[in-house]
Amino acid sequence: MGSPSVQAQPVSLVIHDRLMPGSAITNRLVDRGWRVHTHSSTEGFLDQLRRHRPMLVVVQLDLRGGDVCQLIQEMRGDIELAHIAVLAYGPLANTRLRDGAIAAGAQVVAADSSILEQLPSLIDTALSVD
Repeated sequence: MGSPSVQAQPVSLVIHDRLMPGSAITNRLVDRGWRVHTHSSTEGFLDQLRRHRPMLVVVQLDLRGGDVCQLIQEMRGDIELAHIAVLAYGPLANTRLRDGAIAAGAQVVAADSSILEQLPSLIDTALSVD
């Protein structure tokens, strides 16, 4: 059989401003059958979420282009977006960002140093959490 149709592909939005591991995450998602949209800042991101209606958002915690924890909190406060799974990654030594992402509503927070090797299980965990 051929590849899945665009409508059958799950959609994810990846927001990052570092080439690694951001681009590699995008490539791994595509390899797993996801349709991926990428962004490098939080500006206009909520509108992109409404337009693309993703199942999953993968977000770099230490993004220079905006406050990621605030973005997650705004998602959770919006009835149209609150159901979207959030997988955040970054330097886990930065407890302010890690704890902020968890408090804001990220289902999974991972270390950027291990996200690539753990990506399939992290996605499964993020999507299975109620």
